[in-house]
Amino acid sequence: MTYEQIFLFCLLGVVFAFLVWGRIRYDLVAFAALIIAVVGGVVDAHDAFIGFGHEAVVIIALVLIVSRAMMNAGAVELISRFVLSTGRSLSSHIGLMAVVGAGLSAVINNVAALVMLMTLDIEAAKKARRPVSRSLMPLSFATILGGMITLIGTPPNIVVSEFRNRALGDSYSMFDFSPVGLVCAAAGIAFVALFGWRLIPDAGQADVEEEGDAGLFVAEAGVKEKSKALGKPVSDLYPLADEHDVTILGLVRRGKRLPGFAAGEEVRKSDHLILEGDPKSIEAFIGAAELDAPGAEKHGGLRGQSLVLIEAIVPDSARMVGRTALDLRLLYRRGVTLLGVSRQGKRFRERVRKLPIRAGDVVLLLGPESRVADAAEWLGVLPLAEKSHTVIQRGKAFFTMGVFAAAVASSVMGFVPLVIALAAAVAIYALFNVVSAREVYESVEWPVIVLLASLIPLGLALEDSGGTRLIAEGILSLTGSLPAWAILTILMVVTMTLSDFLNNVATALIAAPVGLSVANGLDVSPDPFLMAVAVAASCAFLTPIGHKNNTIIMGPGGYRFGDYWRMGLPLELLIIAVAVPAILFFWPL
Repeated sequence: MTYEQIFLFCLLGVVFAFLVWGRIRYDLVAFAALIIAVVGGVVDAHDAFIGFGHEAVVIIALVLIVSRAMMNAGAVELISRFVLSTGRSLSSHIGLMAVVGAGLSAVINNVAALVMLMTLDIEAAKKARRPVSRSLMPLSFATILGGMITLIGTPPNIVVSEFRNRALGDSYSMFDFSPVGLVCAAAGIAFVALFGWRLIPDAGQADVEEEGDAGLFVAEAGVKEKSKALGKPVSDLYPLADEHDVTILGLVRRGKRLPGFAAGEEVRKSDHLILEGDPKSIEAFIGAAELDAPGAEKHGGLRGQSLVLIEAIVPDSARMVGRTALDLRLLYRRGVTLLGVSRQGKRFRERVRKLPIRAGDVVLLLGPESRVADAAEWLGVLPLAEKSHTVIQRGKAFFTMGVFAAAVASSVMGFVPLVIALAAAVAIYALFNVVSAREVYESVEWPVIVLLASLIPLGLALEDSGGTRLIAEGILSLTGSLPAWAILTILMVVTMTLSDFLNNVATALIAAPVGLSVANGLDVSPDPFLMAVAVAASCAFLTPIGHKNNTIIMGPGGYRFGDYWRMGLPLELLIIAVAVPAILFFWPL
């Protein structure tokens, strides 16, 4: 072994040990390893930061921004009506959520898909009065499986594709992963829906808790020309309101609130419904019923700004104590709407904009983020940082999906490279304020970007020094008498095991060159081995640390570290059993 090989093997061994230990952030570990490699002379100083301009890094960043745009445009609301139902059995609910999660993961980042659907799953569990732990883990696993279906669904696919481009001169296209990915996803979803969820232990699981009324707001929503509420009695809206955990308290017509709950009154254009609920529920109901928040005409339009809802406490010294939103001319002066008021769970008959605010109230402000922050400071109220909600831009949903579909189509048809198509989509989203300038940067998971950009030069150095060839020769010497399909299976098992304890990007970066070297040593096509690496690096089901989706659900689901393998181990065995034949069928040796 050469000095470079010994140095890199020792360095990567230390890196992997620190990543498994998990006490130091993985991006800091990877970046420190890169600097050590430069100082040690195994990575040229001029090549130290080439990873930050690598196409795989740029694509992953762009996919995360596209995912944020899809969330902002209300992709979840377009499917939620088919997902949320208390009448379904648990298996049916898990199966439907898993299919939807896998489908979303195929076109957006699988972490974003889980975040989008997790709220719906928790809401469904609350309505069905069952532990959310029964369905969150299957949902997480399904979104991981769905990511394998396309190039952009999961980072390992992007890493493997870009490695193939560098090594063989041609990358994988958007749907080259689909045949094998669909087989694995279908088998995995069937398993988690029909049998896998039954393996999740009861001990240590978090039950769904009922929320109190202390944080409920009274708010108003206007009836516009194309509203679903138009022409219906108020009572006909009760099922939709119940579905979104909102109470309809009454109706305002021509500036006056009608007596009682006005349940029998037919809703007319320009009426205002009085609503009670938490901010997210109110916002969701307004969207579902196609209503307007007061002042919507100042915020709307295709190029309207990205809006946020913030909750803020009113102290004694606030400018708005004793005054109404009309007195303050809040919308006219500051471009911000007082959407709702929470007064220790008490209801009031005054219109929200005519209600004198008291010290101790919690107000709900709606508007562009910069204006809301300025208005809160001017009003003298204290925003609650953890109580900020992005308002879904429902009018841009089809526009956003159309832009993404056009970007994918232009790449698939070979008009422009994928990275350029995605960059153009992000530019359009930013231009039309589907994502704000701040959200463009916030959407990118910078630790993952730093990890990938730092490990790319180390992977190149390992390959250039002959280290990956040395690993491949070791594998071939141990398995020389076995057929090629058996060696491919062993490569999958080793890669999948590494991915359960390491970041899947790091696993793919190391395993892809090894897979290529093994294929060259066997004198067979490299594609089956690269596909095996892509599938295995994505399938981290044994621990909560192997994939971020598993980490995200650990708290809300009340899971313990040892709960994952109970469903994850048979799932990994199933994936290997179906993936190997599928790979060999679609990508012959």
